[in-house]
Order: sequence, then structure tokens, then C-alpha cells
Amino acid sequence: MNIELSREATEYGRQARRALEAAGGDRLVQLAEEEPERREKVVAPVLAGLGAWELNPCGDAGELEAAAALCRSAGYWALPYPVAERLSRPAGLDADGLLVVAAPAPSAPVADLDLRWVAVTVSGERSRAVTLPQTSPPRHSAFVAELELSPVDGDGAADAALGLVLPCWTLLGMLDRAIDLTRAHVTVRTQFGQPLAAFQGVQFQLTDAEVERSGVEMLARYALWSLLASPADALADALALRLAALEAAQTVFRVAHQLHGATGFCDETFLSWLSRYSQPLRRLPLGLSATREQLGRQLGRRGLTGLFSEAR
Repeated sequence: MNIELSREATEYGRQARRALEAAGGDRLVQLAEEEPERREKVVAPVLAGLGAWELNPCGDAGELEAAAALCRSAGYWALPYPVAERLSRPAGLDADGLLVVAAPAPSAPVADLDLRWVAVTVSGERSRAVTLPQTSPPRHSAFVAELELSPVDGDGAADAALGLVLPCWTLLGMLDRAIDLTRAHVTVRTQFGQPLAAFQGVQFQLTDAEVERSGVEMLARYALWSLLASPADALADALALRLAALEAAQTVFRVAHQLHGATGFCDETFLSWLSRYSQPLRRLPLGLSATREQLGRQLGRRGLTGLFSEAR
């Protein structure tokens, strides 16, 4: 088993992060919130220039890794666009992207986009999804819109696994950025004549946050491997990854906000934007408790195979 990303995928992710920074970086999400109708025009050309929509993560390990690296870079800048959802599009269906949804009120952060969506539940039920008109501004909704579903035939269990894993890579990119912003803040901010980073309590908090983040990274790599190498376990591994990512997000953003203080909740600090636009990923399609319950239902009494199974 090799869960390391290839050098090509890692480099692709690095170049994607640079391209998004050159296109506006932090300013991209701010522009999208100010002018929602320009959301597609501002972001989509950059992604097309990176060859994002030419990737086929469903059947090729290298392209799957590249897709994950791209999602991570998108998350780093809190990119206001459903990159993971578009990359998860199922093969053989006329659709621009895939949305994993849950009853009774399916929704997703896809407002103000003229795209064709397929929706799937964690249990594998497929539907065509139409975005309903938005009733609140992006400032309050983070582009989340309700969906109208029309069932279609087919088993979407494999689609659901991919549709859960790639958004976790987006959330991982957000955790990367939250840690980076917090490290920079405690390095330059002084208290009692010395940087905050010099205080042992601050070091302990940052260490806790980094341990959570690095754990998610390992599980994210394993879940990628599982998608192609162990399809029978892929959905359970995807749910386990989501559970770990949601738990880590709680710790990382709590530490980041605590160490930033009041400025972390002001839009002059990008942590505020990052935290706000992480909410759809953390709440949809399932929040922390619902994800834990779904994982238990999926596993029953057999448990996870895991990284260290003798069978692998």
C-alpha cells in the first residue's frame, strides 16, 4: 500500500495554489460575495486554464490524486466554487457535477451557477438536482441553496464515496490555511514584550491543532487509495475521513479563533472568511453527529479495515 501522493500530483497542487493566488487569492471569495453573479466568470476560467475539467478521477489513480491536490489548493484560498463537486461528476451521466445530499431538505453551496447536477445520498440513491432560487445573500448563506430532486435509476454508492472524499480535501486545504494564518499571527503579535509564539500555552494549542490537521491528511491519503484499490470499503473509509475532518475542523478553528482573539471574527482578517465558508463543508450533507451515526450504520459490527490491517 502506498498512500503518498505522486510528485506530479503534489506539483500540480502547488501550481494550482499559485495560479489561484495570482488570480486574486483571498480577494476571490470577497468578490464573489460582493457580486454573486460574477462567481462563475471570476473563478471558472482559472480552473479551466489548469485543466481541471479534463481530469478523470473516477478511473485513474494519478488523475484522482491530482484532483485531490487541486481541491486542497482551492480550500486554501476558500475558493467560492464547487471544485470538488464538479470533479466528482459520475461517468456516463450527462452532468457537470455530483452533490452528496441528505433528507429531508437537500441543499448544497451551488447557488448562482448555471450547471447540471446529479445528487446522490450516502445510501446510493441517485437523483437529478435543480437549484432553487436563492432567498438570502451569500453573506448569510455562503452560497448554499436548496435543491429539487427527481429520482433516476442506478446505484450511486461509488459516486457517494468519491463525493464525500474530495470535499474533505477541500476542507483539509482550509485547515492548512487556518494553521498558517495563526502561526503568522502569533509570530508577529506581542504580549508582555515578547511574541505570542514564545508562550508555552500558545505552543501547546498550536501543537494540538497541527496534530489534528496532520491526522486528517493521513486519512485523506488513505481514503484516496481505498477508492480505487478497495471499492468495497471505500464508502466506510470516506465516512471515517469525513468524521475525522469534522472533528479536526472544530479543534483547528477553535484554536485559530482563540489565538487571533476578537480580530479573528472581523472581515479584515481572512480567518473570518475562511471560517465562514468552511461551514457548508462542515454541515452538508451531514454534520458531526449525523456522520458518526451514518458511519456506525455502515459498519455494523465489522469495524473499519484501517491502515494497519494484516490483510493489507
